[in-house]
Amino acid sequence: MSGGEAGGVLERPAPGGGADTSSRFVARAATLTAALAAGGALFGLLRDQMIARLFGADGATDAFLVSWTLPEFASTLLIEEAMALVLVPAFSVALARRAAAGSGGTDEDPGPDPVRRLLADSLPRVLLGLAVAAALAALAAPLLVRLLAPGLADPALAVDCTRLTAVTVLTFGIAGYFSAALRAHRSYLAPAAIYIGYNIGIIATALALHARFGVRAAALGVAVGGALMVLLQLPFFLRELPVRGAWADWRARRRTAAAPGGRPYVLGVTVALVVPIALFAISRQAQVLVERFLASSLTPGAISHLNYAQKVSQIPMVLALMIPTVTLPLVARAMAEGDTQGARRRVERDLLLVGIVAVLGAAYVMACAPQLVQLLFQRGAFTAEATAATAEVMRVYALGLLGHTLVGALIRPFFSAARPTWFPLAAMGVGLAITVVAGAVAVRYWGAAGIAAANAAGITATALLLMRGLAGRVVPIDPATVMAGLGRLLLSGLAAGAAGWAVADATGSPLLSAALAALAVPAVFTAGAWALRVPEAVALLSAAQRKLKATP
Repeated sequence: MSGGEAGGVLERPAPGGGADTSSRFVARAATLTAALAAGGALFGLLRDQMIARLFGADGATDAFLVSWTLPEFASTLLIEEAMALVLVPAFSVALARRAAAGSGGTDEDPGPDPVRRLLADSLPRVLLGLAVAAALAALAAPLLVRLLAPGLADPALAVDCTRLTAVTVLTFGIAGYFSAALRAHRSYLAPAAIYIGYNIGIIATALALHARFGVRAAALGVAVGGALMVLLQLPFFLRELPVRGAWADWRARRRTAAAPGGRPYVLGVTVALVVPIALFAISRQAQVLVERFLASSLTPGAISHLNYAQKVSQIPMVLALMIPTVTLPLVARAMAEGDTQGARRRVERDLLLVGIVAVLGAAYVMACAPQLVQLLFQRGAFTAEATAATAEVMRVYALGLLGHTLVGALIRPFFSAARPTWFPLAAMGVGLAITVVAGAVAVRYWGAAGIAAANAAGITATALLLMRGLAGRVVPIDPATVMAGLGRLLLSGLAAGAAGWAVADATGSPLLSAALAALAVPAVFTAGAWALRVPEAVALLSAAQRKLKATP
């Protein structure tokens, strides 16, 4: 990996450097981002282990997890999706205009630098809106708890925790703005590291204060972790972005009480663009609200079982989505320059790459879910009964892992052209309706596992609709080609999961079972993908063989 300017930015591909240079940059950036994301996921597991050990899986943890709905919602809306889908294309367009105009973009340059003007017009508005939203969320905590979990055993505790976590609406929003701006500038180090800081904040605060404040200490840790997300990125943001010049522009326009021409200069950031993106992100996260609403009427601990199962089973998705996260600025830049075929090739390749990671991860989770839960959580207040219930739900969640990953990968190119579109919201609405109806029926017969199955069905339907809609509306991908590749991956994953399950059940040691499955699942999956000639799998294996032969 190559460190870039001041160690925070990877070397950017030189203009005209060709596909090989761009591919190497993407590979290095994706590797760095995935490594840091893996670090964040590892600390997330440590966080969940600590919460399970300190507080178990009972009514108190259910109350905390209801309050955690707010930061989970804010993370999706303000970091992972809505903020990024609005601002990465906007900053990409601004950078393209700066390059076309030959603007240096320095603070001393009095000329109309597009990046500086975008900052001046968007950042103050974002900060004010976030501060108001955070205050309203804290005030509305009792109403939020009643809406989210009407059957909760201890709503007062959930209200206290929700008021503590409400600050993340502000901190996550600032962190999301910083991340989007930095990624558009091809700076990936700080944005990829924010979840490490976030989880360290939760772990340290909960360990230090749990004896005094109980589960409220974990909620306070969420607030501390959100602040660390901002602080980690602030030095990189100040170095990469012309903040001083943008601040001067904003003050000048405040003095004149109007922007040039009487309108703000926000590149592509309009209400018509923001609203469908925000509503899509809200509707996607609403699946979690549906789950917790339905589970609140089950026995205490059901919400916790769903939470732990989802956190572990979705780790492969988090790692897989680092690929389209890195390539979103490239796709947005290609769309801004009219290179739709280049965008198509990039998106088709990304979909197969994320499919490889998601299917392989799902096969492993299916193979040894009980062993994973026992190794990760069964200690302290987390009992063997909680392990069995969580593992059952985790295996069901794994059925929807590919759907979740594809939705995350598809939504990025959908908004890469910085044009308003309501199709993703409609597709997510269909998936959410399936989740609600199927969940309301299935929970009566299968409890938490039925809720997880409804989630998997709903998100898979959304993924299929988005793939068809992307081809006809934004990027002209070939759905048949992509689906054929994904179908072959699923066959490989089915064989790998069966082999891993057999290996995991052959020994009574959870550590040995997980280790053996970690060898068997990738081996069988790789053999299947090679035999079925999955394009990206063959390319990856061929590249690995060339590197091994070249190694002295």
